Amino acid sequence: MGIRSALEANFDFEIIDEFLDHYAMMTEVMESLIIDLGNEERCHRSIEELFRIFHNIKSASGYLQIQPMVRLSTFVEDALEQLRTRDKVVNEETITWLISVSDMFMQWQEDFKMDNELSKIHFTLLILPDMEKA
Repeated sequence: MGIRSALEANFDFEIIDEFLDHYAMMTEVMESLIIDLGNEERCHRSIEELFRIFHNIKSASGYLQIQPMVRLSTFVEDALEQLRTRDKVVNEETITWLISVSDMFMQWQEDFKMDNELSKIHFTLLILPDMEKA
């Protein structure tokens, strides 16, 4: 049984469709927001928007009991909280890590579409980059 079938067995169809629609919109803008983290004018706005996206994913996936998604979005939300307190652009190592995170969320979107089991989180995504380095 794939992830979508498992959700449909436990939740109302409309709730699942609404989640998947919003999830698709959020994953669609992730990468461009991440790239903007290297731009001084757009960095702060992009951090705030990414924080909101990962917070929303964490909340919705928590409601739907999608634990891998809850864990990774919580981890990323905590990292973004650290970045919110700084007044400088995000370094390349952090941007590269966030792009890899975005790729994981895109893979999960594909898992939903194909009704596959949710792909496993690659362990390198759980290693926080050195966000202080310039």
